[in-house]
Amino acid sequence: MPRQILLILHGFMLVSFCACGAQQKKSSASARELVLGLPVQEIDSQIWAMHHSTDGDYWFGSNGRGLYRYDGANMVRYTDSEDLASNTIRSIQEDSLGRIFIGTPAGVSMYAEGSFTTVPVERSLNAMWQSAPGDLWFSCNASANDVYRYDGERLYQLRLPRQDLQQYMEHQYGAGLTAMDRNPYAVCGIDRDTDGNMWFGTFTAGAYRYDGKSFLWFGERELSTLPDGRVPGVRSMVQDADGNYWLSNLISRYKVLTDSSYEKLPGVELANHDTDIKLPFFMSGVVDADATLWMVSYGAGVWKYDGKAFTQQYIEEAGVEVLIISIYKDRSDNLWLCTDNAGVWVQKDGVFVKFEF
Repeated sequence: MPRQILLILHGFMLVSFCACGAQQKKSSASARELVLGLPVQEIDSQIWAMHHSTDGDYWFGSNGRGLYRYDGANMVRYTDSEDLASNTIRSIQEDSLGRIFIGTPAGVSMYAEGSFTTVPVERSLNAMWQSAPGDLWFSCNASANDVYRYDGERLYQLRLPRQDLQQYMEHQYGAGLTAMDRNPYAVCGIDRDTDGNMWFGTFTAGAYRYDGKSFLWFGERELSTLPDGRVPGVRSMVQDADGNYWLSNLISRYKVLTDSSYEKLPGVELANHDTDIKLPFFMSGVVDADATLWMVSYGAGVWKYDGKAFTQQYIEEAGVEVLIISIYKDRSDNLWLCTDNAGVWVQKDGVFVKFEF
Protein backbone atom coordinates (compact mmCIF):
# COMPACT_ATOMS: atom_id res chain seq x y z
CA MET A 1 0.00 0.00 0.00
CA PRO A 2 1.49 3.42 -0.88
CA ARG A 3 2.87 5.25 2.13
CA GLN A 4 0.64 8.31 1.63
CA ILE A 5 -2.51 6.19 1.62
CA LEU A 6 -1.27 4.32 4.70
CA LEU A 7 -0.79 7.61 6.50
CA ILE A 8 -4.27 8.82 5.63
CA LEU A 9 -5.93 5.58 6.69
CA HIS A 10 -4.07 5.48 9.95
CA GLY A 11 -4.88 9.12 10.67
CA PHE A 12 -8.57 8.24 10.64
CA MET A 13 -8.00 4.99 12.54
CA LEU A 14 -6.38 6.87 15.42
CA VAL A 15 -9.38 9.13 16.00
CA SER A 16 -10.95 6.57 18.30
CA PHE A 17 -7.73 6.35 20.26
CA CYS A 18 -7.18 10.05 20.98
CA ALA A 19 -7.81 9.28 24.59
CA CYS A 20 -6.22 8.82 27.15
CA GLY A 21 19.60 1.67 28.46
CA ALA A 22 18.41 -0.91 30.92
CA GLN A 23 18.96 -0.38 34.61
CA GLN A 24 21.02 -2.55 36.91
CA LYS A 25 19.13 -5.31 38.71
CA LYS A 26 17.34 -3.93 41.75
CA SER A 27 16.11 -5.52 44.95
CA SER A 28 13.10 -7.79 44.59
CA ALA A 29 9.62 -6.27 44.57
CA SER A 30 7.25 -6.58 47.49
CA ALA A 31 5.29 -9.79 47.92
CA ARG A 32 2.13 -8.00 46.78
CA GLU A 33 3.79 -6.81 43.55
CA LEU A 34 5.10 -10.31 42.82
CA VAL A 35 1.57 -11.70 43.14
CA LEU A 36 0.10 -8.91 41.03
CA GLY A 37 0.75 -9.31 37.33
CA LEU A 38 2.26 -12.03 35.19
CA PRO A 39 6.04 -12.39 34.64
CA VAL A 40 6.79 -12.39 30.92
CA GLN A 41 9.85 -12.72 28.72
CA GLU A 42 8.89 -10.36 25.90
CA ILE A 43 6.91 -7.24 25.25
CA ASP A 44 3.96 -6.85 22.89
CA SER A 45 4.65 -5.59 19.36
CA GLN A 46 2.10 -2.77 19.70
CA ILE A 47 3.47 -0.33 22.29
CA TRP A 48 1.94 3.15 22.15
CA ALA A 49 3.17 4.83 25.36
CA MET A 50 5.99 4.58 27.88
CA HIS A 51 7.33 6.19 31.04
CA HIS A 52 10.66 6.09 32.91
CA SER A 53 9.77 6.37 36.60
CA THR A 54 11.81 7.99 39.34
CA ASP A 55 12.71 4.58 40.78
CA GLY A 56 14.33 3.61 37.48
CA ASP A 57 11.62 1.29 36.18
CA TYR A 58 10.36 1.47 32.61
CA TRP A 59 6.62 1.24 32.01
CA PHE A 60 5.21 0.37 28.59
CA GLY A 61 1.57 0.67 27.53
CA SER A 62 0.26 -1.60 24.80
CA ASN A 63 -2.62 -1.18 22.38
CA GLY A 64 -4.85 -3.83 23.90
CA ARG A 65 -2.65 -6.25 25.87
CA GLY A 66 -2.14 -4.32 29.06
CA LEU A 67 0.74 -2.63 30.84
CA TYR A 68 4.36 -3.78 31.17
CA ARG A 69 6.85 -2.92 33.92
CA TYR A 70 10.56 -3.58 33.44
CA ASP A 71 13.13 -3.09 36.25
CA GLY A 72 16.23 -3.92 34.23
CA ALA A 73 16.12 -7.61 35.08
CA ASN A 74 12.50 -8.73 35.23
CA MET A 75 9.34 -7.81 33.37
CA VAL A 76 5.73 -8.10 34.52
CA ARG A 77 2.53 -7.60 32.55
CA TYR A 78 -0.58 -6.16 34.19
CA THR A 79 -4.07 -6.41 32.71
CA ASP A 80 -7.65 -5.59 33.61
CA SER A 81 -7.71 -8.78 35.67
CA GLU A 82 -5.59 -6.82 38.19
CA ASP A 83 -8.11 -3.94 38.21
CA LEU A 84 -6.42 -1.95 35.44
CA ALA A 85 -9.19 0.17 33.90
CA SER A 86 -8.46 -1.13 30.39
CA ASN A 87 -5.84 -3.14 28.52
CA THR A 88 -5.63 -0.31 25.98
CA ILE A 89 -3.08 2.20 27.26
CA ARG A 90 -2.80 5.74 25.91
CA SER A 91 -0.58 7.54 28.46
CA ILE A 92 1.59 6.83 31.49
CA GLN A 93 2.52 9.55 34.00
CA GLU A 94 3.87 9.89 37.51
CA ASP A 95 3.04 12.31 40.30
CA SER A 96 5.33 13.87 42.91
CA LEU A 97 4.65 10.96 45.28
CA GLY A 98 5.88 8.38 42.77
CA ARG A 99 2.42 7.03 42.00
CA ILE A 100 1.93 5.85 38.41
CA PHE A 101 -1.17 7.01 36.50
CA ILE A 102 -2.34 5.19 33.41
CA GLY A 103 -4.68 6.86 30.95
CA THR A 104 -7.03 4.54 29.08
CA PRO A 105 -10.24 4.96 27.03
CA ALA A 106 -12.10 3.54 30.05
CA GLY A 107 -10.66 5.95 32.62
CA VAL A 108 -7.53 6.64 34.67
CA SER A 109 -5.90 3.94 36.80
CA MET A 110 -3.48 4.72 39.64
CA TYR A 111 -0.76 2.25 40.63
CA ALA A 112 0.45 2.65 44.21
CA GLU A 113 1.68 0.25 46.89
CA GLY A 114 1.39 -2.73 44.59
CA SER A 115 -2.21 -2.35 43.43
CA PHE A 116 -4.38 -0.54 40.88
CA THR A 117 -7.37 1.65 41.60
CA THR A 118 -9.58 3.56 39.18
CA VAL A 119 -9.63 7.27 39.94
CA PRO A 120 -13.22 8.55 40.21
CA VAL A 121 -14.17 11.46 37.96
CA GLU A 122 -15.74 14.70 39.16
CA ARG A 123 -17.55 16.58 36.42
CA SER A 124 -16.72 20.22 36.84
CA LEU A 125 -18.00 23.61 35.85
CA ASN A 126 -15.70 25.75 33.75
CA ALA A 127 -14.81 27.58 36.95
CA MET A 128 -12.69 24.56 37.90
CA TRP A 129 -10.26 25.24 35.08
CA GLN A 130 -6.97 25.70 36.93
CA SER A 131 -3.36 24.68 36.42
CA ALA A 132 -0.53 23.94 38.83
CA PRO A 133 2.96 22.52 38.15
CA GLY A 134 2.13 19.16 39.71
CA ASP A 135 -1.14 18.59 37.89
CA LEU A 136 -1.55 15.59 35.60
CA TRP A 137 -3.67 15.89 32.46
CA PHE A 138 -5.44 13.17 30.49
CA SER A 139 -7.57 12.73 27.40
CA CYS A 140 -9.32 9.46 28.08
CA ASN A 141 -12.40 9.27 25.93
CA ALA A 142 -12.52 10.69 22.41
CA SER A 143 -16.31 10.62 22.35
CA ALA A 144 -16.57 12.77 25.47
CA ASN A 145 -14.84 15.83 23.95
CA ASP A 146 -13.28 16.48 27.34
CA VAL A 147 -9.96 16.71 29.14
CA TYR A 148 -9.22 15.60 32.68
CA ARG A 149 -7.06 17.29 35.33
CA TYR A 150 -5.76 15.49 38.40
CA ASP A 151 -4.66 17.89 41.16
CA GLY A 152 -3.21 15.27 43.48
CA GLU A 153 -6.54 14.44 45.10
CA ARG A 154 -9.32 14.67 42.52
CA LEU A 155 -9.75 14.00 38.82
CA TYR A 156 -11.82 16.75 37.21
CA GLN A 157 -13.57 16.40 33.87
CA LEU A 158 -13.31 19.72 32.00
CA ARG A 159 -14.69 21.12 28.77
CA LEU A 160 -12.67 23.13 26.24
CA PRO A 161 -14.17 26.48 25.20
CA ARG A 162 -16.29 26.10 22.08
CA GLN A 163 -15.69 28.07 18.90
CA ASP A 164 -17.93 28.72 15.90
CA LEU A 165 -15.82 26.40 13.79
CA GLN A 166 -18.02 26.26 10.73
CA GLN A 167 -18.36 30.02 10.45
CA TYR A 168 -14.66 30.56 11.15
CA MET A 169 -13.52 28.15 8.46
CA GLU A 170 -15.94 29.49 5.91
CA HIS A 171 -14.88 33.07 6.62
CA GLN A 172 -11.15 32.36 6.70
CA TYR A 173 -10.83 29.76 3.98
CA GLY A 174 -14.08 29.68 2.06
CA ALA A 175 -14.73 26.09 3.08
CA GLY A 176 -16.29 24.48 6.12
CA LEU A 177 -15.19 21.49 8.12
CA THR A 178 -15.79 18.16 6.45
CA ALA A 179 -15.50 16.18 9.68
CA MET A 180 -17.82 18.07 12.02
CA ASP A 181 -19.55 14.79 12.89
CA ARG A 182 -16.31 13.30 14.22
CA ASN A 183 -16.12 15.09 17.59
CA PRO A 184 -14.05 18.13 16.55
CA TYR A 185 -13.06 18.87 20.17
CA ALA A 186 -11.80 15.35 20.88
CA VAL A 187 -8.38 15.89 22.46
CA CYS A 188 -5.63 14.10 20.55
CA GLY A 189 -2.57 15.54 22.30
CA ILE A 190 -1.62 17.22 25.59
CA ASP A 191 1.73 18.89 26.28
CA ARG A 192 3.23 21.36 28.75
CA ASP A 193 5.67 24.03 27.53
CA THR A 194 8.75 25.32 29.34
CA ASP A 195 6.73 28.12 30.97
CA GLY A 196 4.19 25.70 32.38
CA ASN A 197 1.42 26.51 29.92
CA MET A 198 -0.78 23.60 28.88
CA TRP A 199 -1.44 22.82 25.20
CA PHE A 200 -4.39 20.80 23.96
CA GLY A 201 -4.54 19.53 20.39
CA THR A 202 -7.90 18.47 18.98
CA PHE A 203 -9.22 16.41 16.09
CA THR A 204 -10.53 19.29 13.95
CA ALA A 205 -10.96 22.23 16.35
CA GLY A 206 -7.34 23.37 16.19
CA ALA A 207 -5.22 23.81 19.31
CA TYR A 208 -5.55 25.61 22.63
CA ARG A 209 -2.96 27.14 24.91
CA TYR A 210 -4.01 27.48 28.56
CA ASP A 211 -1.91 29.59 30.94
CA GLY A 212 -3.93 28.85 34.06
CA LYS A 213 -6.17 31.87 33.56
CA SER A 214 -7.18 32.17 29.92
CA PHE A 215 -7.16 30.31 26.60
CA LEU A 216 -5.48 31.22 23.33
CA TRP A 217 -7.08 29.40 20.40
CA PHE A 218 -5.13 28.42 17.26
CA GLY A 219 -7.67 27.94 14.47
CA GLU A 220 -5.43 27.56 11.44
CA ARG A 221 -6.50 25.44 8.49
CA GLU A 222 -3.51 23.08 8.79
CA LEU A 223 -4.69 22.33 12.35
CA SER A 224 -8.12 21.25 11.16
CA THR A 225 -9.46 19.81 7.91
CA LEU A 226 -6.97 20.02 5.04
CA PRO A 227 -8.11 21.37 1.64
CA ASP A 228 -8.23 17.83 0.22
CA GLY A 229 -10.40 16.61 3.10
CA ARG A 230 -7.75 14.87 5.18
CA VAL A 231 -7.84 15.33 8.95
CA PRO A 232 -4.43 14.82 10.60
CA GLY A 233 -5.38 16.09 14.07
CA VAL A 234 -3.11 18.06 16.43
CA ARG A 235 -1.38 15.25 18.30
CA SER A 236 1.77 16.89 19.66
CA MET A 237 3.32 20.25 20.56
CA VAL A 238 7.07 20.83 20.40
CA GLN A 239 8.74 24.06 21.57
CA ASP A 240 12.01 24.94 19.84
CA ALA A 241 15.07 26.79 21.16
CA ASP A 242 13.63 30.12 19.96
CA GLY A 243 10.46 29.62 21.98
CA ASN A 244 8.30 28.96 18.92
CA TYR A 245 5.77 26.14 18.84
CA TRP A 246 5.38 23.33 16.31
CA LEU A 247 1.86 21.95 16.40
CA SER A 248 2.00 18.49 14.80
CA ASN A 249 3.10 19.81 11.41
CA LEU A 250 6.10 21.14 9.50
CA ILE A 251 4.06 23.63 7.48
CA SER A 252 4.13 26.37 10.11
CA ARG A 253 5.41 27.25 13.53
CA TYR A 254 3.72 29.65 15.87
CA LYS A 255 4.98 32.50 18.04
CA VAL A 256 2.88 33.60 20.99
CA LEU A 257 2.77 37.40 21.13
CA THR A 258 0.35 38.04 23.99
CA ASP A 259 -2.17 36.04 25.99
CA SER A 260 -4.66 36.72 23.18
CA SER A 261 -2.58 36.78 20.00
CA TYR A 262 0.00 34.82 18.05
CA GLU A 263 1.98 35.02 14.81
CA LYS A 264 2.27 32.22 12.26
CA LEU A 265 5.77 31.71 10.86
CA PRO A 266 7.06 29.46 8.05
CA GLY A 267 7.99 25.94 9.09
CA VAL A 268 10.40 23.69 7.18
CA GLU A 269 10.71 24.12 3.43
CA LEU A 270 10.95 20.46 2.55
CA ALA A 271 11.94 21.23 -1.04
CA ASN A 272 15.32 22.32 0.32
CA HIS A 273 15.99 18.95 1.94
CA ASP A 274 16.45 15.41 0.71
CA THR A 275 13.23 13.96 2.09
CA ASP A 276 10.33 11.82 0.95
CA ILE A 277 7.55 13.33 3.06
CA LYS A 278 4.17 13.65 1.36
CA LEU A 279 2.15 14.41 4.49
CA PRO A 280 4.19 16.76 6.73
CA PHE A 281 2.36 16.01 9.97
CA PHE A 282 3.97 14.32 12.96
CA MET A 283 2.38 12.07 15.56
CA SER A 284 4.74 12.88 18.42
CA GLY A 285 7.74 15.10 19.11
CA VAL A 286 10.41 15.84 21.74
CA VAL A 287 13.38 18.13 22.20
CA ASP A 288 16.69 16.48 23.09
CA ALA A 289 19.43 17.73 25.41
CA ASP A 290 21.00 19.67 22.51
CA ALA A 291 17.72 21.49 21.72
CA THR A 292 17.28 19.48 18.52
CA LEU A 293 13.71 18.67 17.52
CA TRP A 294 12.74 15.05 16.94
CA MET A 295 9.40 14.11 15.38
CA VAL A 296 7.92 10.79 14.30
CA SER A 297 5.20 9.94 11.82
CA TYR A 298 3.31 6.73 11.16
CA GLY A 299 4.83 5.44 7.92
CA ALA A 300 7.41 8.20 7.41
CA GLY A 301 10.08 7.38 9.98
CA VAL A 302 11.93 9.73 12.31
CA TRP A 303 12.53 13.41 11.53
CA LYS A 304 15.34 15.45 13.02
CA TYR A 305 15.55 19.25 12.82
CA ASP A 306 18.26 21.39 14.43
CA GLY A 307 16.95 24.68 13.11
CA LYS A 308 18.95 24.47 9.88
CA ALA A 309 19.26 20.91 8.61
CA PHE A 310 16.31 18.56 8.32
CA THR A 311 16.96 14.83 8.05
CA GLN A 312 14.71 11.81 7.79
CA GLN A 313 15.48 8.28 8.96
CA TYR A 314 13.39 5.23 8.13
CA ILE A 315 13.30 2.42 10.67
CA GLU A 316 13.01 -1.15 9.38
CA GLU A 317 13.02 -4.62 10.89
CA ALA A 318 13.69 -7.60 8.65
CA GLY A 319 12.87 -5.48 5.62
CA VAL A 320 9.52 -4.33 7.04
CA GLU A 321 8.95 -0.67 7.82
CA VAL A 322 8.48 0.07 11.51
CA LEU A 323 5.31 2.07 12.10
CA ILE A 324 6.07 4.62 14.82
CA ILE A 325 3.42 5.90 17.21
CA SER A 326 5.41 8.09 19.60
CA ILE A 327 8.87 9.25 20.64
CA TYR A 328 9.89 9.57 24.29
CA LYS A 329 12.87 11.03 26.17
CA ASP A 330 13.72 9.20 29.39
CA ARG A 331 15.26 10.54 32.59
CA SER A 332 18.76 9.94 31.19
CA ASP A 333 17.96 11.85 27.94
CA ASN A 334 17.83 8.65 25.90
CA LEU A 335 15.36 8.69 23.00
CA TRP A 336 12.88 5.84 22.59
CA LEU A 337 10.39 4.91 19.88
CA CYS A 338 7.04 3.26 20.61
CA THR A 339 5.68 1.43 17.59
CA ASP A 340 2.56 -0.20 16.22
CA ASN A 341 4.27 -3.33 14.91
CA ALA A 342 7.77 -3.74 16.37
CA GLY A 343 7.84 -3.12 20.11
CA VAL A 344 10.17 -0.40 21.39
CA TRP A 345 13.42 1.00 20.03
CA VAL A 346 16.14 3.04 21.72
CA GLN A 347 18.77 5.36 20.27
CA LYS A 348 22.38 4.25 20.65
CA ASP A 349 25.27 6.21 19.13
CA GLY A 350 22.84 8.17 17.00
CA VAL A 351 21.07 5.09 15.61
CA PHE A 352 17.76 3.59 16.71
CA VAL A 353 17.97 -0.12 17.52
CA LYS A 354 15.32 -2.48 18.80
CA PHE A 355 15.45 -2.87 22.54
CA GLU A 356 15.81 -6.48 23.65
CA PHE A 357 14.59 -7.36 27.12
